[in-house]
Amino acid sequence: MLLPKKTKFRKVRKGKNEGVATRSNYVAFGDYGLQSLTNERITSRQIESARQAMTRYVKRGGKIWIRIFPHTPVTRKPQDVKMGSGKGNPEFFVAKVKTGTVMFEMKGVTEEVAREAMRLASHKLPVRCRFVKREEA
Repeated sequence: MLLPKKTKFRKVRKGKNEGVATRSNYVAFGDYGLQSLTNERITSRQIESARQAMTRYVKRGGKIWIRIFPHTPVTRKPQDVKMGSGKGNPEFFVAKVKTGTVMFEMKGVTEEVAREAMRLASHKLPVRCRFVKREEA
């Protein structure tokens, strides 16, 4: 699973995740990409699950890039705890993904294989996605 080695602050505020991505919104490394169509927080477990689905389908062929990284810690309070008494402990890390962000890229496989691998990966993610090629993105 992806998680940062070190963070400046242990706990962060929730913040907003609105608008359209102005960076990381084009296919930069590979030939094909998986682009998000909604704004959402994606956990490191979901990223890993999508990566596994893609690599298993292409049977270790081609190259895959993960363009998102879970920097933001999310806190949770234990079950059956009353309101108040401060913020909970960090439980997991998320990547804040905006509309238009290219999350995964692939190279070295045919378009049909890449399209199917990205489709399988998109089922593991909480965002609506679309398949993009280098020319049209």
